[in-house]
Amino acid sequence: MARLFSGGPLVIASHNPGKIREIRDLLLPFGAEILAAAELDLPEPAETGRSFVANAEIKALAAATVSGHPALADDSGLVVAALRNQPGIYSARWAGPEKDFAKAMAEVETRLSGIIDRRGHFACALALAWPDGHVETFEGTVYGHLVWPPRGDRGFGYDPMFVPNGYDVTFGEMAPELKHRISHRAEAFRKLVDGCFRQPAPA
Repeated sequence: MARLFSGGPLVIASHNPGKIREIRDLLLPFGAEILAAAELDLPEPAETGRSFVANAEIKALAAATVSGHPALADDSGLVVAALRNQPGIYSARWAGPEKDFAKAMAEVETRLSGIIDRRGHFACALALAWPDGHVETFEGTVYGHLVWPPRGDRGFGYDPMFVPNGYDVTFGEMAPELKHRISHRAEAFRKLVDGCFRQPAPA
């Protein structure tokens, strides 16, 4: 049985404002006191894992150890079938140190030049770690295809070029409420909440 989060401060082990905002929205009903790694001036550990899960664990354990509070880390990215599953765990690195995802999306499109197969999916791994070293992990995936040029200014990262299966709008065009129901992160969060959070009592 997964360990329950008992309330109080919860560090989000990310320096990505868009990701922190999305995670904060998803955890709003559970009364956690959300603290961002940047607010605590926590360093970003080297992501040396070879999978989304491994990198999420590295980040969560580092933040929990330094802060003394439970910490939640997300490692997620775009996986493109025709590019041999790239950029994958290197999705953020394709954006460079300046976090320029317009550049990263253009790189994906350049590499797909002349390729008919536009299938892709977003993968998300969440790791919830405690200062004693205990960690729980959960994964989610959403499948779709890539479009060019990018569309919409909502979301973040590669969202403006990704259309989820069953829809005709990109994550960049989609209302946040809908994205929060169908995204890779939403699926991983449902598993996280089911395993580690007590459901709030009805009003």
